[in-house]
Amino acid sequence: MLNTLKDLFDSFAAPAATRSREDSDHAVRLAAAVLLVEVARAEPASTPAEGQAILAALQKRFSFANDELARLMELAQAEAKDAYDYHRFTSVLNERFTQPQKIALVEAMWHVAYADEHLDANENHIISKVAGLLHVTHGEYIAAKLRAKEATGLD
Repeated sequence: MLNTLKDLFDSFAAPAATRSREDSDHAVRLAAAVLLVEVARAEPASTPAEGQAILAALQKRFSFANDELARLMELAQAEAKDAYDYHRFTSVLNERFTQPQKIALVEAMWHVAYADEHLDANENHIISKVAGLLHVTHGEYIAAKLRAKEATGLD
């Protein structure tokens, strides 16, 4: 596991031109997963519903086998514990994601936040900060929030 984490950290540190396509794809998946995990970690107690929302978002976007998804979640949770900012994750996504993909990630973050039927101020702050770093406009941010809120049936 330590070698896997070291390889992962090295892939973030390596210039984009020197990364292999596989490393780059892995970095994108991990970056998205970490940002989703960060929303769940914003509250003192994460719920199983939030975990399921993260898994559903990742499965929808990346189509994993169950064991691959479990491994990604382990890595994302470990990385999130040591994360001191979001820039290194959002910069990877800014390189590889289209604007609609960025908006979809922000919407997925809202789904995680609303999964427990309660929006915490810290969750709101994290999503707002990440949306700004991903260059998601305020209108796109609000529309994603409203779609997620409507999908969860909250008033």
